[in-house]
Amino acid sequence: MLKINYRNFWKRIFDFLTALAIITILAPVLLIFMVLIRCKMGSPIFFTQDRLGYNGETFKIWKFRSMTNCVDDNGELRPDEYRLTKFGKFLRDWSIDELPQLWNVLKGDMSLIGPRPFIAEYASRYTAEQMRRHEVRPGISGWAQITGRNSINWNQKFILDVWYVDHCSLLLDLKILLSTIPLVLLRAGITAENHATMPKWNGNDIAERETLSE
Repeated sequence: MLKINYRNFWKRIFDFLTALAIITILAPVLLIFMVLIRCKMGSPIFFTQDRLGYNGETFKIWKFRSMTNCVDDNGELRPDEYRLTKFGKFLRDWSIDELPQLWNVLKGDMSLIGPRPFIAEYASRYTAEQMRRHEVRPGISGWAQITGRNSINWNQKFILDVWYVDHCSLLLDLKILLSTIPLVLLRAGITAENHATMPKWNGNDIAERETLSE
């Protein structure tokens, strides 16, 4: 009962007040980065994308833009490594691109701590067990992020996310929050091996083959 109360009430209050305080403190810094992005990459300043959130509902996530929109000869977006700018890499290395998600926290789309929200197109690919990661609000940081972030494979992420759902508590959230700070400063686990960001998840058959090959 205490766990349910924390998830549904106290966690939301903690998220809202903490996000509001961080935005207030960082407002001048956020403004500076908005101006820099506009000068270095043009418009738009923000990147938005549909992600799967609480109870499997879709919401629009906000991030600082870190990539160009350059396309190939067929009009398709080029791979991340071609679109990621030098300044964009700086934003990603220091997790600055994630700061606009504090607005998602204020709105109630996200939590400070929880499983990272994956793109909406993955919705049909989850198993029932993996779908349990959406029993809590997605987070800016989470158990999988402090355990390896993008250096771990997709199956490992799902296992860690479901573990968090089963053990969600204020003490665990505080532990994850405090553990996130040194990881950001050390810039640990930002990219997957041989990728500029993280490879797309093509379903459980791909994830399982990756696990077996390790």
